[in-house]
Amino acid sequence: MPLENKISIFMPAYNAARHIENVINRIPEDIRGNIASIWIINDGSEDDTRKVIDGLARRIDTIKAVHFDKNRGYGVAVKKGLELSRDDGSDAAVCLHSDGQYPPEYIPACVETMKKKGYDILQGSRISSGTALSGKMPLYKFIANRALTFFENIVFRLKLTDYHSGFIFYSRRALDNIPFDRLSESFDFDVEVIACARTLGLGIGEHPIPTRYADEVSYLNPITYGFRILGVMFKYLSGHYRRLCKEHEGGSE
Repeated sequence: MPLENKISIFMPAYNAARHIENVINRIPEDIRGNIASIWIINDGSEDDTRKVIDGLARRIDTIKAVHFDKNRGYGVAVKKGLELSRDDGSDAAVCLHSDGQYPPEYIPACVETMKKKGYDILQGSRISSGTALSGKMPLYKFIANRALTFFENIVFRLKLTDYHSGFIFYSRRALDNIPFDRLSESFDFDVEVIACARTLGLGIGEHPIPTRYADEVSYLNPITYGFRILGVMFKYLSGHYRRLCKEHEGGSE
């Protein structure tokens, strides 16, 4: 389904040389004319990621390579992608992971859902698709996901099924108003985005996506991550994100 508006894709990449070209090739042909930019953020990779990205950038005009001199963390790479997407004039942006775990084929459907439902933040949900376990999500991750999501829905007063998918779409309003630069540099960044969006009264929703766990390497420590998510919930209840968003709004005037 062709898109009507311009969208930017940004891809945090760490040691992703084996997968990234295949992910790029899977982006649907019928939306390529609506892509403002594909920002690939090489987060200090130690393999051939730089070489692969530079080769792709020479071959495809919309691909723009950004190389960090050292590994700075998931949150930093995503912040850079959001900053670049915000400034390139796109109407929306999507975070597409470079390891192939999330499906670029679903970009058109997710954007269409955003438009129809009026969402400013849309997350691809592996749980609502019913494919989490059949897609080889490890059982401990599935159980932890369900437990955290139960409490997150209570805290944020939402009805999402999967807060922990990194396949996230941002409207122009979200790009302009969420204080991304003040958020975490680690994997809890994505949940902090939801906390800020909820604070700002932005529309938040999800779209089912298939689950795929294969030979990609995860750099997320599940125990540390779990405690970080609990910290996000506590900060939300204590008014931290309300203060953060208010300061950002004041600084933007």
